[in-house]
Amino acid sequence: LPKNGHQRRSSSSNSNLAPSTFRIATDLNVDATGWDSFRDMGDMTNVPGGEAQRQFRRTVYTHDDWKKHRSQDRFIYYLAAIFNSGVYKNLGREVGAVTAVATFLVIYNALVGGYTDFEGVKHAAVLQLPLLGDLPKLTLPLAAFTVTSPSLGLLLVFRTNTSYQRWDEARKNWGMNINHTRDLARMANCYYDSRGISPEQRADDLNHVALCTWAFVRAMKRHLSPEEEDEAAFREELYEKLPPQQAEMIIAAAHRPNRALQDLSSSIEDLPMHFMRKNEIHKAATIFEDNLGSSERILTSPVPLFYTRHLARFLAIWLLLLPLGMYDSFSSSWNNVGLIPAIAVVSTMLFGIEEIGTQLEEPFTVLPMQAFCDKIYNWCMEIMSWAPGDNGRGLKPAKVEHVFFTDKPNAAPADGPPVYDYQSPPPVAAAVAPAAPVAAAPVAPVAVAAPAAPVPVAAAAAVAAPAATNGAPQKGAGGMFDTRDPEPVKHEDPRKSISAAPSFEEYLKQREGKA
Repeated sequence: LPKNGHQRRSSSSNSNLAPSTFRIATDLNVDATGWDSFRDMGDMTNVPGGEAQRQFRRTVYTHDDWKKHRSQDRFIYYLAAIFNSGVYKNLGREVGAVTAVATFLVIYNALVGGYTDFEGVKHAAVLQLPLLGDLPKLTLPLAAFTVTSPSLGLLLVFRTNTSYQRWDEARKNWGMNINHTRDLARMANCYYDSRGISPEQRADDLNHVALCTWAFVRAMKRHLSPEEEDEAAFREELYEKLPPQQAEMIIAAAHRPNRALQDLSSSIEDLPMHFMRKNEIHKAATIFEDNLGSSERILTSPVPLFYTRHLARFLAIWLLLLPLGMYDSFSSSWNNVGLIPAIAVVSTMLFGIEEIGTQLEEPFTVLPMQAFCDKIYNWCMEIMSWAPGDNGRGLKPAKVEHVFFTDKPNAAPADGPPVYDYQSPPPVAAAVAPAAPVAAAPVAPVAVAAPAAPVPVAAAAAVAAPAATNGAPQKGAGGMFDTRDPEPVKHEDPRKSISAAPSFEEYLKQREGKA
């Protein structure tokens, strides 16, 4: 991949550009870094502008780029490259209009109020009306702009902050996609129960999960990108990586990311593992849906149009009238001509703030989404290629108390871990025949014994444990004694009968009766 995260297939992503522009785009895709995509364009005459330049803003920084970004010479570089700036290139007409107003104002006021020639000689007004005499100069008090400038500043700050928040949310959505695709691949690999599964089947199952994960983020990228830029590359990549039928189903879907997410959920359900572990993996897939919905909201809902339109009108009128307010401030310059470059610079800076907000408002065509998708594909495939125990540390057999995470064993050899068979049906418990009635033996007279010494509570519990189970205490799968209440038994000898435990309602009635 190019270091700046541009599209790999320049021919498809730049198909709508002119031939000369296509050459520039291709060169930059190869040579430029994430630091500044316009740095090598000084000797190029046909620099792309407008929508065509947005693809050059898809920067992905590395450590070397950050060093250049913090360089002490950055101000010199930025000033030297000011005429290659994409932001200023988009402002040519607006700045030109304001500069033209300032130029007209200087010439008009010189003609109606007098002017000074190159030799320093002052001349009277040239333009005069026959009956009215001299025409008035065009000026406005600067206080009008001083009063309104705070309001304009607040509107510009709110515009840029809101746009940056939209860009930041879109970038976080893709960051969540990157994080949870790796999380999903890791859990699928580690939770996969390979017992009774061939290595080939395991590799195929995990590879399918990785491809479905990539298919979702790639479909999301296409969903958020212009059709003329990404449709051809999207189809090509799907047919290259996915089975033909799966690729066709995604392409034919009305909502492609939903179809890709459905395939991902199905691939997770096909994995042999406990349903509780599948639920954990599905949680990561659910986050993908949340990120998609958040991105769709950003794409379809701009900053309220009445706000952006009012700001654009406010700023345009304010700058178009600004030369009238600043004219007298440049009276010390020759014929007030210093007003023209000053207005050009001021209008460029203020229009630039509004332009930055407009460019950030729709963030997806300036985010390196193709680089994100390619990295997700590479990382998921790498994670799925790993196997438990391939780091040289063998895996321990599952403990008996953890058996509830897996199916019930069909056989449990005494000298090894349980053997699991996922193909055979679960064993059916055999019916137990009713016990034959037992005749009661005559009760022998009981001799009255002397009162025994008190027995400690712990010793009494130990003695009573075997009697509670009518024999030796029984252990559960986890090695714990079965302490559940025994089944009720009705015997001819009342001393051998066990009554059923009362229900909660019966207990309340008994307690009320005793009270």
